[in-house]
Parts: sequence; C-alpha cells; structure tokens
Amino acid sequence: MLQGRPQHARDLIRQPRSRRPAQLWLVILDHSASTRRHGALAQAKGLLADWFEQAYRQRVRVAVLQAAGTRPEWSFQGQRSGQALQAWLEQLGAGGGTPLLAGLAEVEMWLQSRRRRHPGEEAQLLLVTDGRLRDLEGLTIPACPTQVLDIELGPLRLGRATELARRLGAQYLHLEEVPEV
Repeated sequence: MLQGRPQHARDLIRQPRSRRPAQLWLVILDHSASTRRHGALAQAKGLLADWFEQAYRQRVRVAVLQAAGTRPEWSFQGQRSGQALQAWLEQLGAGGGTPLLAGLAEVEMWLQSRRRRHPGEEAQLLLVTDGRLRDLEGLTIPACPTQVLDIELGPLRLGRATELARRLGAQYLHLEEVPEV
C-alpha cells in the first residue's frame, strides 16, 4: 500500500453488512410519577430521541419496555427505529408506580426467546430510571451489557440508581453527565 491507499484488489477488505453481527438496543423506560419531578422525564425523552435517531442511522433494531403503572408493557419489540418510535416518545407521559423489577425479569425472558430466533444478534440494555424503588430483592440481572441512566434530578436525591447499577454490574451514568450528541 502507498500512504494507506490500496494498490491491488487483494489489499481491499470487503465486509458486507450482512456479515456484521446484528445489533439490538433494549430500553427499559421508567416513566412512573416520580420521573415528572424537575423535568427529569422530559430531559430523558430528549436524550432518547437522539439515541433512537442514532439507532436509525446505524440500522440497529430497538426494543422498548415501559415500566410504569402496575406492570411492565412492551411498546416496541426489535423493530427498526423510525417515525413510529419518535411519535410514541413525543406523546409519552408519566404516572403510576415503578414495576422495574418485573421489567428486568420480562427483558431477560424476552432476550432468551429472541436469542433462539436471532442467535448472532448482539444486545445491549439501557435502563432509564430515577431509582425510586422500595427494594431490590429478587433483582433479575439481564445477560447483556447494561447501562443505568439515572434521571433523578433536583436538590434532594436518594441516589438509589447507583446501587441498582452496582447490583446489576452495569455502567452508571447520570443524566447531567451525558455528553450532548
């Protein structure tokens, strides 16, 4: 090669898209009533909108599990990111309790099933929460790389999301520390 330029066809490395492992970005979104405080959910939605746009550009599949109310509920299950996801995010509100532990268990079962259908797919999980849970007993640890995005804002912070991240063996990020995309 001459200054990084190939001279022969054998110098080129062809890597078709189909050969790259498929990517899946999983999101568990806690949008319980407590996430309304100090505009935490609104800021998190802005960050998620950017994240979903990145997923769209990178052709990554996205799955979203809502953790609010009495039980977790799937909104998207492995689709390509696009207009439907952005529209859903815009209309999303907050309310109810935090069935986060049930959500983690649901994600693990869903991942096991998905891996049987898509064995080469690489998954990563983003757990968006303010960490306001009563206890962490019975915590299910998903078998994929995990990040906990702490959206607890305001002057009085309980800091429970750091303990959640520690127990999950996850990377911890606070909403205020996330760099602008």
